[in-house]
Amino acid sequence: MLSSKKKYIVNSNSGIKAQIQFADQKQEFNKRPTKIGRRSLSRSISQSSTDSYSSAASYTDSSDDETSPRDKQQKNSKGSSDFCVKNIKQAEFGRREIEIAEQEMPALMALRKRAQGEKPLAGAKIVGCTHITAQTAVLMETLGALGAQCRWAACNIYSTLNEVAAALAESGFPVFAWKGESEDDFWWCIDRCVNVEGWQPNMILDDGGDLTHWIYKKYPNMFKKIKGIVEESVTGVHRLYQLSKAGKLCVPAMNVNDSVTKQKFDNLYCCRESILDGLKRTTDMMFGGKQVVVCGYGEVGKGCCAALKAMGSIVYVTEIDPICALQACMDGFRLVKLNEVIRQVDIVITCTGNKNVVTREHLDRMKNSCIVCNMGHSNTEIDVASLRTPELTWERVRSQVDHVIWPDGKRIVLLAEGRLLNLSCSTVPTFVLSITATTQALALIELYNAPEGRYKQDVYLLPKKMDEYVASLHLPTFDAHLTELTDEQAKYLGLNKNGPFKPNYYRY
Repeated sequence: MLSSKKKYIVNSNSGIKAQIQFADQKQEFNKRPTKIGRRSLSRSISQSSTDSYSSAASYTDSSDDETSPRDKQQKNSKGSSDFCVKNIKQAEFGRREIEIAEQEMPALMALRKRAQGEKPLAGAKIVGCTHITAQTAVLMETLGALGAQCRWAACNIYSTLNEVAAALAESGFPVFAWKGESEDDFWWCIDRCVNVEGWQPNMILDDGGDLTHWIYKKYPNMFKKIKGIVEESVTGVHRLYQLSKAGKLCVPAMNVNDSVTKQKFDNLYCCRESILDGLKRTTDMMFGGKQVVVCGYGEVGKGCCAALKAMGSIVYVTEIDPICALQACMDGFRLVKLNEVIRQVDIVITCTGNKNVVTREHLDRMKNSCIVCNMGHSNTEIDVASLRTPELTWERVRSQVDHVIWPDGKRIVLLAEGRLLNLSCSTVPTFVLSITATTQALALIELYNAPEGRYKQDVYLLPKKMDEYVASLHLPTFDAHLTELTDEQAKYLGLNKNGPFKPNYYRY
């Protein structure tokens, strides 16, 4: 904790100024299985399913797929072995990927440049569990530039870019992740980030709540030193609110998922572009004329529906919320129950953040070659576990594509085993992720430097001023120029000329 309060002044090219206030029992991991035993725990994954989508994917040792990263003895050029990645030799390729991403992430680069001298995260020890891609690597290195020490694991077993993880490890970043982890690997990697002699986190950056859950379960005493949690997914936020309601949330938490910049940009625009990319890469399908049902009409669902409609698909929507349902109707989509259309649709997409949205009964009734995928965070929306029975045959046909075959010969096409489609099977727009990553960075800065008493043991939204600041940092990319209020106009509206410009209840 800093000994004295500071003000961190940030200015954008558009003239906006924002002030961010700065303040001044160890348990063993379960015995790891043997090399053979761990393979039995792992899913049946082909070589192509663990490759990344870049030139570095072909740069592998012949033994790469045979040897688990946990069994390798790897060191970076500085002699450090505090990491676990697929192949440290891919670091050069990964560094190129990160440098390309930096060009499309103006706000993070601006934040890195402007705050570097003051080091607003000096003393912060951040443990993170997010997707590990070129874009999140820019965030990680920005946090390091702002003074933080970080350790990182992946929040999804299929979304890690191996070459990016290698580049981070080469630069001295303790990262534990590779594409195609088993379930046991997943939790082992998280534990390696948390259970470290002589190092204890004081901040958590989570995506999905698995890291937070693991610390609560295995190392609850760590929360005595943790100052806050930043969570970016609807699944993780839901888990935080459950903890808060039960009186078990023992530190302040920042809900980034429901910030304006996350909802209106990442959830909508990112999914609008990446849903088509993920489906096209995995299935080569033509979208025109295809019948699609999208389960959920939140911002993610809206993005998916808009993209598919623009490509000529016939789109149905399922929804539980009458307000979102009415929006779907007004946008020209037919609102249905899943049972009504399950026999006729060509594609089923879930994006609700709920569980068992698509059940075994639905899967049994689907027509031959129906494509089933998930755009929500968790892999619980589609009841994939119910498909792992003796009477059904699984056939891996290409990277992240499984045919599940019924005894009568009917098959469905399951993408990424029901996990997040866009980050497992394709890529996402870097510029949009810049918005989300900047929001996460500012949330960490806010919680870490907040004076005692500002935040209680509850879940909070990002202050409106910070949302506006994040947006302002991205406007110069479009050569955009904000109109400024006159004194008379500001007085008439009852606003500060520098914002915030909307009340907290405003719906953008």
